[in-house]
Amino acid sequence: MAESITITDNRTGESLEIPFENGGISAAQWSKLLPGVWFYDPAFVSTAACESSITFLDGERGILRYRGYPIEQLAEQSTYLEVAYLLLNGELPTVAEFEVWEREITLHTFIHENVRKRFLEGFHYDAHPMGMLVSAVAALSTFYLDAKQIFDVESRNKQIIRLIAKMPTLAAAAHRFSVGMPFVYPDNSLPFTSNFLSMMWKIAEPRFGADPTLARALDILFILHADHEQNCSTTAMRVVGSSHADPYSACAAAAAALYGPRHGGANEAVIRMLTEIGSIENVEPFVRSVKEGSGGKLQGFGHRVYKSYDPRAKIIKRTADEVFEVTGKNPLLDIALKLEEIALADDYFISRKLCPNVDFYSGLIYQAMGFPLEMFPVLFAIPRTSGWLAHWTEMLDQDSKIARPRQLYIGSGTRDYVPMPAR
Repeated sequence: MAESITITDNRTGESLEIPFENGGISAAQWSKLLPGVWFYDPAFVSTAACESSITFLDGERGILRYRGYPIEQLAEQSTYLEVAYLLLNGELPTVAEFEVWEREITLHTFIHENVRKRFLEGFHYDAHPMGMLVSAVAALSTFYLDAKQIFDVESRNKQIIRLIAKMPTLAAAAHRFSVGMPFVYPDNSLPFTSNFLSMMWKIAEPRFGADPTLARALDILFILHADHEQNCSTTAMRVVGSSHADPYSACAAAAAALYGPRHGGANEAVIRMLTEIGSIENVEPFVRSVKEGSGGKLQGFGHRVYKSYDPRAKIIKRTADEVFEVTGKNPLLDIALKLEEIALADDYFISRKLCPNVDFYSGLIYQAMGFPLEMFPVLFAIPRTSGWLAHWTEMLDQDSKIARPRQLYIGSGTRDYVPMPAR
């Protein structure tokens, strides 16, 4: 059987055979037969806008791989910084390569004093941490003017290291400011996630000692959130990057996309849903109201891509047990487990392929660790930075054209201008 598809223009009877390539067909070939006819695909649900070798995702079978490595193996055996190196370079680092990589990241965790004193401290006292982070990342482009040299490999790598290293520092600074606490400088004797926890929670102790179980749990969450193919924020990174904007501006655009409640705020919505349910006794009535369309929305279930159990959700559920042994069980956990039990056994949800996704349990972990709801999208942005930068680098190496989709015009036809007095 030929690995191709034949399309026919019934208006003219002309046909064209287009081969399948990497699971898709070329729109450029389609346009040879139908010039000026555009695919109408709102939200790009059926459109591949790029080729990428970074992340493989099979939503039907619940498979997620970074550069070919199963997410389960990376979450169990790797670290976030090693995964970041993998995403950006295509291969796992050797011992020597990782030592250099980790040292470079560590040495760039500090932010310019003017970013903190004159920029971050200029926000209103109740500014949202994510809004502060988006703005601060964009502002970094004015501090590192060499960032515009995007085709200078040395300069490009320097910006990548700066962004990955400084994102936790900016995130912690945004939180400390939002709760009226003094800024904590990085402690570069600590590992990546422990350093972040120190900047978040240190008060007056000479040195903050993060619980190793919590630091490892955060590292696993960072691995799981590092990349996820062409999601909304990654697409924003590629679209803005395609104009050859500097990586800070493109990363700020990606973070702004992540700020939206449909993307980075999904796990916050889960916590709010579980809080509103209130008790195990209310789970069944809530599920019934969801099915009848008379109640709230079932948050944390289903996914645009996954049509089976999100592989990241399984890992997070195990991680949650380890976290709760340290922090004590999140009181919302029993409600979540009961909700999952009922939904996974109900034909209504089974037929609609609504299984728990990564957001269903991640919020419970963050809340148990003491992070306020406002920090949830910020916690998402820290690890996703490495994924954004991997796609940005890949896009530049591919010499991608500037993004410029077409539209189907549905407005008025030609009209003559009428002077205002005559309207």
